[in-house]
Amino acid sequence: MKTNQILVSSWPLFFGFGLLMVGNGLQGTLLGIRASMEEFDTMMIGLIMSMFYFGFLAGSYYAPKMVSSVGHIRVFTALASLASGTVLLHGLYPDPWLWAIIRLFTGFAYAGLYIVVESWLNNSASNKTRGKMFAIYQIITYGGMAFGQFFLNFADPAQLDLFIITSILVSIALIPIALSSRPAPDFDEPEHLPIKKLFKISPLGLIGCFATGIGTGAVFGLGAVFAADIGMSVKQISVFMAFYIVGGIASQIPIGYLSDKYDRRLVIVGVSLASVLISFVCFIMTNNFQVLNITVFGLGALSLPIYGLCLAHITDHLQPKQFVAGCSSAILANGVGAAIGPLLISVLLMFAGTDKFFLAITAVFFCLFIYAIYRTQRREAVPMDEQGEYASMPMRPTPMSMSITEEGHAIMQEMEDK
Repeated sequence: MKTNQILVSSWPLFFGFGLLMVGNGLQGTLLGIRASMEEFDTMMIGLIMSMFYFGFLAGSYYAPKMVSSVGHIRVFTALASLASGTVLLHGLYPDPWLWAIIRLFTGFAYAGLYIVVESWLNNSASNKTRGKMFAIYQIITYGGMAFGQFFLNFADPAQLDLFIITSILVSIALIPIALSSRPAPDFDEPEHLPIKKLFKISPLGLIGCFATGIGTGAVFGLGAVFAADIGMSVKQISVFMAFYIVGGIASQIPIGYLSDKYDRRLVIVGVSLASVLISFVCFIMTNNFQVLNITVFGLGALSLPIYGLCLAHITDHLQPKQFVAGCSSAILANGVGAAIGPLLISVLLMFAGTDKFFLAITAVFFCLFIYAIYRTQRREAVPMDEQGEYASMPMRPTPMSMSITEEGHAIMQEMEDK
């Protein structure tokens, strides 16, 4: 099936999900800007941003159970209504503790929405179209979040308007999916491999997933706060955050190609070191906004694919029967890191100053770089003919994400045939 045929046959899912990603991208940055305007404490802002990821983790666990009980449409409708309503509460009641609670429910809602859409896409794809389907899904994920940044210029963040726009986007996303004629897919709750066991199987892969969660979670959670603090206008902040996301889109294919051709651990080492260097350059160029945009593009291009590299490295060490459970646990580790990241970095910035934001990000990837070098000395590399293929992953993956990949489906199909 050609790409245009996939788009035509699945347009309600892609269109609805695209609107969700635009709304999610807008909301995350908007909250950072508004929190700065309200002069919330730095640590409190970190807590607010972290609560989204804690809610996301809870949603990743409970949403599959909800879908199994009442079905896709009901769960999607309920969670879309929750996500639409909570964003309005942010604008109506700018209280930090209330925002933290609301953000928890928002994360829960978005996790469930992602899982419903992902399982539907997975069910609608065949072995031959699954790779293209996932590629389109990736473009919509990253592109929607990047496009959402520019909605910041439509109204004053100090007013309610942008919160209303976000709510409208989420509400409209419900329409094409709820009215879709596609039958609800069969749904199986994902299993998990114990973290302790997964660490023994692939220490670098698991630690890498956790560390990249901290680093990228901090950028998404606190990037707008940092930008506002150093004096960027709303328009400049929207460009700044969009550059980071677009960088992640641009580098997926070349970095994935390298990881499939060479020892994946060495690629992780190299990309981690490059992330250290470029994040340090971001720190140096903090007061030069034009150069900072270019360097933050480079940071996104280098740091965002590391998660996919680490996940691929984990699968290199898994047996086929462990693939689904192992990837689900790796995603959980990444989510825990993303939940910790904004809060941890905000605590550091309270003592060092917000202008040291990229220095803190540098430290995160430096730790990963050192650990990656250490692991290369502790185990022989996986033979090249035994390495699996790299697959880029969404910035906020769920346990359903891996099942959309062609490799994941092929392995699960092989298991079923046996």
